[in-house]
Amino acid sequence: MNNTRKHHKSTEMENQTKIDRISKLPWDVLDSILVHLPLREAARTSILSTKWRYKWTGLSQFVFDDKCISSSLSDKRARWVEIMKIINRVRSNHRGPIEKFKLAAYCCPTYSDFDQWIAFLTEKGIKELIIQDFSFTKRFKLPSSVFCCPKLSCLELFGCIVKLPALFKGFDCLRILKLSQVFIVSDTLESLICNCPVLERLTLLNIDNLDFVRIHNPNLKYLKLDSKFEDICFGYNPLLVSVDIRMVRMYGRTRPRCPEQRKDCNLVRVLGSLDGIDRLSLHGRFLEFLAIEDVPQKLPTMLNCLSALELKEVRFACLGDVMASISILRSSPNLKDLLITVDTSNEIYKPVMDFFTSQCLCDFYINQLKAVKIRGIVGTRTEWEFIKLLLARSPLLESMTIVRYRGERISESVLLQLERASEHVKFVSLTL
Repeated sequence: MNNTRKHHKSTEMENQTKIDRISKLPWDVLDSILVHLPLREAARTSILSTKWRYKWTGLSQFVFDDKCISSSLSDKRARWVEIMKIINRVRSNHRGPIEKFKLAAYCCPTYSDFDQWIAFLTEKGIKELIIQDFSFTKRFKLPSSVFCCPKLSCLELFGCIVKLPALFKGFDCLRILKLSQVFIVSDTLESLICNCPVLERLTLLNIDNLDFVRIHNPNLKYLKLDSKFEDICFGYNPLLVSVDIRMVRMYGRTRPRCPEQRKDCNLVRVLGSLDGIDRLSLHGRFLEFLAIEDVPQKLPTMLNCLSALELKEVRFACLGDVMASISILRSSPNLKDLLITVDTSNEIYKPVMDFFTSQCLCDFYINQLKAVKIRGIVGTRTEWEFIKLLLARSPLLESMTIVRYRGERISESVLLQLERASEHVKFVSLTL
């Protein structure tokens, strides 16, 4: 009797294991599971059964990266052929929306095929379109159909030409815009930014043919700009909290002007519009640009919300860089964290030394500063004077980290001999 019961129980358990519970799940549940797999692994589910043969082609998200192509396949054109095989399967069998497409595989697309695929995505109500690094010999023109995607919330473009269609009315849902190695003229960029009413994050990297940049968007919060340009203007950006700007100057060209440009110092004209930002990162050549015309001791409109400041590639042999840096520090009464990276130079520039010892710095204090990091010093007199100034005028300073890129590190005993406004400063001195 016991053996019979055991036999029935084992048979019942075997029958339960044969029940295909996963296949009976609603498609939205299966989709949420499969999109978390690399695309190559999701495609392998086609061998499970006839029911699963085309399930993967109906996904709402497609990410083409190195995980979906065999690592042994190194030829860029051959990699694109493999991607097109997948794309063609999807186009033949897909039903329903496609919310996300990302191309991040190092390949060389055939642009006619690529254009057709993007047009297909726009018909599918795409929300996230991300085109990252791939190999190209010339910029490809972005299909105009991209600008007819009412649900698009994230747009990242690489290596293309952007021209707005005459009937472009804007992206009402776009929150993230990233352009990298893209050809776009200044007026087109301005129009694109203005016509994204909920845009929060804007990243512009190595943009072609950019003369001036005008940033005007009432919802923008984060800006990163690293490109060649000649001028920049900020319009009405009340929510902007983080700005990171690196300027690559375009020499030998007639310098264009933003529509709002006046005769004010660039420091006042540009940073005077950023009074609500919390984090600011500026690179050396942009400091040089800000120092054009007479640099004021402080901005007319203070940076009262600024808590973290990064000044990178600062040339302490350049009076303009130093004056612009000091003016920004004077204008940031609530600054707590300061990072300085130095553009190495052994030159000692007498006007900079005169500036550090002048009476104009007698009332210079950074009353809320708590942490300072200085990277890349070589030990010039101007660098040393700047370090001494920070220590003597920062009453709440808690830590100072100094990284020297060559030579011996600065002895902590030497630093402790300097005049300090704060008795609680801890020094960290390193060399690389």
